[in-house]
Amino acid sequence: MVQVDVFWSYGIGAGLGLASAAGTAKKRESVKEALSTPFAFQVLLFLAIVFAPSGFVLLWNFPSWETMHVGTRDLPGWLVAIFGVTNITQGLLGFVVARHLTSTNRAFSAYLHWVGGYFGMFFILVHGWDGSGYQRFLSPTREALDGWTWATGQAWLTSDVAFTLEAMGVVLIPWLIGMTVAWLRIGAPRLSRIGAGASVLALLILGVPALAIASSLMVRAGGPIAGTIGTLVLFAALCAPKYGLLRKHCESLGFVVANESAAVAPLTAERAS
Repeated sequence: MVQVDVFWSYGIGAGLGLASAAGTAKKRESVKEALSTPFAFQVLLFLAIVFAPSGFVLLWNFPSWETMHVGTRDLPGWLVAIFGVTNITQGLLGFVVARHLTSTNRAFSAYLHWVGGYFGMFFILVHGWDGSGYQRFLSPTREALDGWTWATGQAWLTSDVAFTLEAMGVVLIPWLIGMTVAWLRIGAPRLSRIGAGASVLALLILGVPALAIASSLMVRAGGPIAGTIGTLVLFAALCAPKYGLLRKHCESLGFVVANESAAVAPLTAERAS
């Protein structure tokens, strides 16, 4: 969907940037250096050959659904072009940011960019801007949204939109997870290929969506301000030293989650000199 792809592409890039930088935390890496790596070229190929075209296919075939039922095929050409371009540029941005953070011993910060990109995507799918995100997602047409019930959501599972997404997923998901796991294992050879793949999938299709649902429920119960505060508290607990589940998961992928404020100090001193 147009509204979520800017977050998804950033999350994809950040995850691949983190994975590709595993075991390479040696020196601060510039943007030029990050984009000069063979990993960057593979990320660009994935975004340009798979991710961005999939968005164009969905926008052309299902313009109402792809815009969360706020647009039609009469969208201006410049807006469609921006949509396609950002599906690539945002991914490269996430890649560069994650590579830079990991190269300066801030792997957990890079990990949070990965999680944050996916969280933004799933929160919009679940909540949207008016609380109807999941209804918009599970409605193949605008007419279906206007009279939405859970039966509408059930019928969506056998719609052309759902079948198209499934066909795309057959290509996109194995390619993405395969790259992520292969690159993680370069820095941490002891990682099991199957175990790492299952761990990454569990984070992205179970863990992060659960966080988005919890955040949406807090917003619905307490309003935007209370919901935002509750979401921040939840993330703080998950990132807590020693026992935070997100921190533990990052470590399980082979990263050493150190005191990142201490890791930044030598870099600050180096820059000042």
